[in-house]
Amino acid sequence: MTGDRAAMAAAISLLRGVNVGGHHNIRMEELRELYESLGLRHAQTYVQSGNVVFRTDARDFTRLSKRIADAIEQRFVFRPGVILRTAADLRGVIAANPFASRRDLDPSRLLVQFLASEPPADARERILRIESEPEELRMGGRELYIYYPNGMARPKVSWTFIEKALQTQCTGRNWNTVQKLLKMAESLDAC
Repeated sequence: MTGDRAAMAAAISLLRGVNVGGHHNIRMEELRELYESLGLRHAQTYVQSGNVVFRTDARDFTRLSKRIADAIEQRFVFRPGVILRTAADLRGVIAANPFASRRDLDPSRLLVQFLASEPPADARERILRIESEPEELRMGGRELYIYYPNGMARPKVSWTFIEKALQTQCTGRNWNTVQKLLKMAESLDAC
C-alpha cells in the first residue's frame, strides 16, 4: 500500500431523510461525486436512502459530518442529518445485537437506529420504559435496536417520538443493510 492509501480508512455515512416519500431526492451518482469532491475517496452508495461508504483520513467525525451536511445543503438545497461510523463501529453494532441469540427473528424487521451522539442517561431510561409491545426496544452504545414483529409500516412508537425522547438525531437502517454496509467498508479497508 502507498502511504496515502494506508492512512485512509473506510467510513460509513448514513444520511437522514434522503429519498423518502418523494422528498429530498438525490441521485446516488451525484452523491458519490459530491463525496469525491470533498476528498473522500472511493465513494460507494448502497440503495437509494443515502448510505455512502468511502475512504478518509479524517479523524474528527463531528467536523466531517458538518462538512458533508454543508456540501449537501449547498448543492441540493436541504440539510440532512449525517451520521458517521467506522467499520469497527459497525462490527461492534453487529456484535452487540441484543437479539442475536433469537433464531425466530426476521432480520428485515430488525432496525438499528444510529444516534448522532450519546443520549443522556435519563433519556435512555425513558426510552426503555416505553410501553412498545409487540415491538421490542434495546439500547446499546450509540444505537437503539428495535424489533418490529408485525413490520415497520405502522410502528406503535414513532421514530419522531424516539428521536425527541433521545434528544439527538438518529436514522434507522434494517439489519440486512447494516450487514451489507459493513461488508462494503471491509472491502474498502482491504484494498
